[in-house]
Amino acid sequence: MPSLQDLLGQEQGDAAVNQISQEVGAEPSAVGSAIQTALPALLNGLANNASTPDGAQNLNNALEDHDGSVLNNLGNLAGMIFGGGQENPPPREANAGAILGHILGGGQTQVAQQASNQSGLNIGQVAHIMMMLAPIVMGYLGQQKQQQGIGADGLGGLIGGLLGSGQAQQASVGGVIGEAATSMLDQDHDGSVVDDIASLAFKYISGK
Repeated sequence: MPSLQDLLGQEQGDAAVNQISQEVGAEPSAVGSAIQTALPALLNGLANNASTPDGAQNLNNALEDHDGSVLNNLGNLAGMIFGGGQENPPPREANAGAILGHILGGGQTQVAQQASNQSGLNIGQVAHIMMMLAPIVMGYLGQQKQQQGIGADGLGGLIGGLLGSGQAQQASVGGVIGEAATSMLDQDHDGSVVDDIASLAFKYISGK
């Protein structure tokens, strides 16, 4: 399974994991375990988006907002995402809630629960990790898109290469979400968890 070190290189990948660890107040090993579950799910979600012409074009358009500059400012990533609170959305390249909604939709629930089970971190910490991971992934893809001159028709190959063999990971984002997990995370009982992942992350920060 791909890791942040695979995407960013060993030094920058380690720095990213350590930065996220400081933000969520957890050991790097536990954060790395959560990332090992969430990152392949994000990449699979992006691969699913890129598997149709319309989806690939939409993803291509979204990546126009991501030039990779966020990767050079990881120390301020949490401030970009969370600094304005829920009423003041962050800039597009760091709008993690919108990114996660676009990639995973309701599958965020399943991914967060699996990452929590795998790592032993609580759901608030995992939500925080996913919120920080999403802009990093999009920033990397946007950077590669620009550097390699890739258009919509090449995104599937780019993402498939990151997934290695291209085989679907076990953490499916398109399947049926467990009713118990959905109920637990759908805190406002509106039938959607897209907004609740961000809410859990903000509540975790305010409660620290």
